Amino acid sequence: MKARKLILMSAALGLASVTAQAQSTDQLQQALAQAQAPAAKQTAAAQAQAALEQARAAADRAKQSSVAATTATKSASGSALTVGSGANSATLYGLIDVTLVHKSNANSSGQSVTAPPVAWFSGNRWGITGSHATGSGDDAIKTIFRLESEFESQTGNMDTPGTLFNRDAWLGIESKTLGKLTFGRQNALARDPAASATYGDPYGSAKASVEEGGYSNNNNFKQMIFYAGSATGTRINNGVVWKKAFSNGLVGGAAYSFGGVVGSFATGSSMTGSLAYNGEGYTVAGFVTDANIANLKHKTYSIGGNVQVMPMLRLNAGYFDYTAQQAAAVGERKDTAWTLSAKLTPAGDFDYELGYQVMSAKNAGLSGVHVQNAYSDTSGVTAAATGDRKTIYGSSFYHLDKVTEFYVAFDQIGRA
Repeated sequence: MKARKLILMSAALGLASVTAQAQSTDQLQQALAQAQAPAAKQTAAAQAQAALEQARAAADRAKQSSVAATTATKSASGSALTVGSGANSATLYGLIDVTLVHKSNANSSGQSVTAPPVAWFSGNRWGITGSHATGSGDDAIKTIFRLESEFESQTGNMDTPGTLFNRDAWLGIESKTLGKLTFGRQNALARDPAASATYGDPYGSAKASVEEGGYSNNNNFKQMIFYAGSATGTRINNGVVWKKAFSNGLVGGAAYSFGGVVGSFATGSSMTGSLAYNGEGYTVAGFVTDANIANLKHKTYSIGGNVQVMPMLRLNAGYFDYTAQQAAAVGERKDTAWTLSAKLTPAGDFDYELGYQVMSAKNAGLSGVHVQNAYSDTSGVTAAATGDRKTIYGSSFYHLDKVTEFYVAFDQIGRA
């Protein structure tokens, strides 16, 4: 509300300036008429004419200021609060997802639990993003930034205790020619719409882009995201990420995260390259990631895509190949995984999703009785297991409007 008041005040000042300049214009016009009557006062007339032109120019600038202020006020009334001044703009935004879940076989005794856990589909968050245009024109370089924090709606706790901006904390530059270059904590490139977010599940973007996003939050089919991770998980620290959407439909990306280990440049680092193509009614994408975790090598290859079979039906499919060095006594881990899903969007306020995925792990290190996620520290692994994890899932969303929705969903795991 404070931002809205400031914007309205700016508009009022702009209109007041127009009125004052209009009064000055009338006075100068009278002075000009009086000065032009006698030929002897031609010099005074010229001066009055110049002053009149200056007054008109000032009035035009005041009108433009008023229009700009009004536009900023309108943009603040949308789903996020945006304020702008000249070349600068900033947006405050957020998302809250509250879920009630019934989970069977929640412990080794086979007991169930019903409770509101950490949000099922989307992490609860708030953030600030903004830009500054350094010039004019379509290809002017902009400086950009994002600060984004995740919290737990059921407790109010930080998602990552002690870390305020655990989702994003980056600064960068962007232009049509350069692309988008960002520095800091941000999504691992492999999980973004420039790569596997276009095929990892039916909830991501159909088209590859330079934006962040992709995958769901806290359910049994989210596990596929870990194959698109890095040495620091599904987000990278100390990262440098470049993405660009080319005019021929290609979207390219490259990322590097510094390990920051004294005396060992490679330890703790990650590298990813991605390439996608947006065709007419389809998208194909893939990535390669190489990470050094505790001086052990982890690597993923992946390829996939989606196709719009008909206006209301999209099919998605993808394949992942992951290898990881582990403690010498255990040996190398080798995983393959694939996913197939569909999104149905008939006319109206409902949409429907259905998916199936298989993760096949061979000689995968254990943490207690559970298989470690991909890109975990495997240096201390003492035992391993081999097997398949098969997950089927589905959902239906009812969209009350563009920013409010209700959903019901399920997932079921089978192991072999």
